[in-house]
Amino acid sequence: MTHSLIQRGNAFPLGATLRDGGVNFSVFSKHATSISLMLFDRADDARPARVIPLDPRLNRTHFYWHLFVPGLEAGQIYAFTVGGPFEPERGWRFDPDKLLLDPYGRALARPVDYDRVAASRPGNNGATAMKSVVTDVSRYDWEGVESPRNPFTRTVIYEMHVGGFTKNSNSGIDPALRGTYRGLIEKIPYLKELGVTAVELLPVFEFDEQDAPGGLSNYWGYAPVSFFTPHSGYSVSRDPQGVLDEFRDMVKALHRAGIEVILDVVYNHTAEGDERGPTLCFKGFANDTYYILDGDGARYSNYTGTGNTLNANQPYVRRMIMDSLRYWVREMHVDGFRFDLASILSRDECGLPMDNPTILWEIDTDPVLAEAKLIAEAWDAAGLYQVGSFAGDRWKEWNGKFRDDIRGFLRGEEGMVARLPKRLLASPDLFGHEEREPEQSVNFVTCHDGFTLNDLVSYDAKHNEANGENNRDGTNDNQSWNCGVEGPSSDPAIERLRNRQVKNFLTLTLLSMGVPMLSMGDEVRRTQLGNNNAYCQDNELSWFDWSLIRTHSDILRFVKQLVELRVHRVIPVENEGKTLNELLSRARLEYHGVELHKPDWGERSHALAVTVFGSHGEHAIHLMMNAYWEPLDFALPVLSEHGWHRWINTSLESPDDISDWLKTPLVGGKSYRVESRSIVALIGRK
Repeated sequence: MTHSLIQRGNAFPLGATLRDGGVNFSVFSKHATSISLMLFDRADDARPARVIPLDPRLNRTHFYWHLFVPGLEAGQIYAFTVGGPFEPERGWRFDPDKLLLDPYGRALARPVDYDRVAASRPGNNGATAMKSVVTDVSRYDWEGVESPRNPFTRTVIYEMHVGGFTKNSNSGIDPALRGTYRGLIEKIPYLKELGVTAVELLPVFEFDEQDAPGGLSNYWGYAPVSFFTPHSGYSVSRDPQGVLDEFRDMVKALHRAGIEVILDVVYNHTAEGDERGPTLCFKGFANDTYYILDGDGARYSNYTGTGNTLNANQPYVRRMIMDSLRYWVREMHVDGFRFDLASILSRDECGLPMDNPTILWEIDTDPVLAEAKLIAEAWDAAGLYQVGSFAGDRWKEWNGKFRDDIRGFLRGEEGMVARLPKRLLASPDLFGHEEREPEQSVNFVTCHDGFTLNDLVSYDAKHNEANGENNRDGTNDNQSWNCGVEGPSSDPAIERLRNRQVKNFLTLTLLSMGVPMLSMGDEVRRTQLGNNNAYCQDNELSWFDWSLIRTHSDILRFVKQLVELRVHRVIPVENEGKTLNELLSRARLEYHGVELHKPDWGERSHALAVTVFGSHGEHAIHLMMNAYWEPLDFALPVLSEHGWHRWINTSLESPDDISDWLKTPLVGGKSYRVESRSIVALIGRK
């Protein structure tokens, strides 16, 4: 193709867009002095088949560089080289030797010999660089399948890893499908049987698997290289466009099953790291625009703990984030987003917290995102903690206080009983001032980051030696208790206690007001052998072990029953749409200790009972929580028209630990013995 055939093109839309018998390309770069489009025949090619320089007099409008190339089609592999000043003290790091991904690229071609290090050192990296791919995004048939649009009041979230869910050899699926979007589809019947209504997928934006120490692999995916491209490592197809179809096949299949798809998104940093890191995309186009830099511009502000921080409230970056979110909703049909280290999005271009962060309010008020579920991890790695004060009108928030206080209570810490009612009632001390619904609180006791639920009751300390950092990485504050033995135990008494504690955590998570979230495998006591930072462990340590379905079938049954009752029984229909304060003002609650109406709020108390009366008198629930190391006899409230029936008793063996809602056995007497470290829930019926 000769240069004379190249046309001026348009600044909008950004990225590579098919139209009128060719492709329009547009990228942003404020300080670049030259840009060339590189067209490749194959991902592994060291040299482009064609090089098309952009003429700044013809192909530049404001800070947008654009051109139209006739004859190109979907599937074309491309990249950019960008020239300009290398002046780190001014924030400029242009390197015309480096191939750059399109910041708006929809698909990616990864060479067999991709090398992150080659993008960090001087010289050309053509043969080992990731490259972008032109796509025809519109060529997909959704077959009329729409989102289930489950209300938050009926939502139970299952946080999971796309690859790790099916990678294990005992997953029972075709080896070719293990660890892929299609593999997840094969396991939808399990998710459906579990009863969860939404999956929250660990990062599926294309990420750099080599962003890990000592030859290990970045497993979690918190190392994005593109905000528009689904991760090709989870695809069966080697066709970059096929990745898009497989991702959408997965979304469509989950929607058919009534399950929503929430993406864990990382708009706070990229895989390019600090000043020693590779130049993959953003550094090479506009380093001083995309990142928050320290005062001299040569170093990166690091509010993420990963080396750099995305400049989320810079206007051009803000536009990219909004375009990305709209793309995943419009074209990929996802139902919501969980924002990793979301407090970073409240920082300005100097890194200072803002009272009304522009990007957060744009996300909150955008009509395209109006139906999307928005969940914030309302803190960052530099100490900014905003749980209960996060900006916006409709954001839900991961409730770290719920996690900490429930852990503290169940392991027997002093001073926890007084905090317990707040956590069970959607934390009005944190959220009540905002006049919002109780579902603002997303309740969890474990997530991908930290101990699994099994390890929370099996280890006193982290064991991260496999990560290659001499056990220095990962938090030391786990609020865990090993029940008497560090690690696996063959002692039946220890195992019974651990089983009981696991059921205690699950009970409080799924019965509390707010939105419950479970972590993949907790329902079958998945273990990471005490590793609380398994981000670089892409192996059986992190994968779902499907043999545990049989080993811990009692826990799995317990969770299924709890989830079913949570979704269909526990939350009255008339409570939907009500604010937390409105519900609490109308609630009929009574608190007790072992004696009626005498709760012990003291520092050394380890027990509490609460009676919740139905709004129309149709039933009552009496919850007795004993975190003490001895059994306690709780006096039972007298109900004139009701009899107490045992619903849950975590000290009993399956199937007596939880009963069918309509077949609960009658409880006699004026008191009930609650065994040590156990929880009992009774139902009062007419």
